[in-house]
Amino acid sequence: MKKAHTRICIGLCVAAIAGTGYAATASATPEAGHPSAAARQQGAQQKDTGKSALPRRASDLLDVTYESGTPDSGIPGLTTTHAKAPDASGVEDSGEQSSHSISHKVTLDDEDYVSDGAPRSESANNELKDSLIHVGDVHRYEFSVMLKDWKTGEGSAGDIIFQGKHAGGNKPSFYMMAKGNEIAFRSPLLDLQAPVVEDFRGSINKWMRFRIDVRWAENKTGYYKVSAKLPGEKDFTLKKTYTDVNTFHPENPTTFGYIKWGLYRPASSTAAGDPATRVVQHDNIKVTDLGAS
Repeated sequence: MKKAHTRICIGLCVAAIAGTGYAATASATPEAGHPSAAARQQGAQQKDTGKSALPRRASDLLDVTYESGTPDSGIPGLTTTHAKAPDASGVEDSGEQSSHSISHKVTLDDEDYVSDGAPRSESANNELKDSLIHVGDVHRYEFSVMLKDWKTGEGSAGDIIFQGKHAGGNKPSFYMMAKGNEIAFRSPLLDLQAPVVEDFRGSINKWMRFRIDVRWAENKTGYYKVSAKLPGEKDFTLKKTYTDVNTFHPENPTTFGYIKWGLYRPASSTAAGDPATRVVQHDNIKVTDLGAS
């Protein structure tokens, strides 16, 4: 049985959050020039010993399991959907080898499934300061997802199921989306896109797990490493790597970012032949600080 709590690493100083989709609930923003968790700990070690610090071991910053049976997974400050429909988000009585998971539902052309001006239902860590994104961080993001009774549409739009989001109304640094019969990784501002699962139809109503390792950099020293573990597989398989890229690249000034999971359908349309209703379930959302790597 999974633990229904978050194990928090050394905290980051924050003062006020702003970001598209969650501005109404945001309450803390890191100060400009705020050092990463890795940099702060390394500096403290150097000060104490007078020597170069050894690389730190990986540590968990966030562990969302939903074993509390509540949409916030028993974690104070975990943001849940703003959509008005009662079934836009809810805890399911089954998970990935566990008792619970979260579901998100979006029905197009229905205002009750609109959250912050768009057809979406998502959860986020934007108020959980210790797992936010800062330049210099090296993070691993893992999540499990089930495409519930998913039907392929005729439209060409992709439905987003996970995002690494810059705050302040910026486009995501990256996202994972279900598009046609594939699950793809995309970094919109870098114009990068690659299939991670070329045909997910055999995995509908089954749990798939994904891992995205990111070095957050304002210059071309960052990377994305995307891995997948499909039903029946014992280990992750590295699917795509982008190196020497600028991973922290907001269009508007901001000092931090956060992650969101659920269902976001920004370009889907019933007129184009996309299904009116889609449902996804998520479980075991985890953020790990990889230290200097």
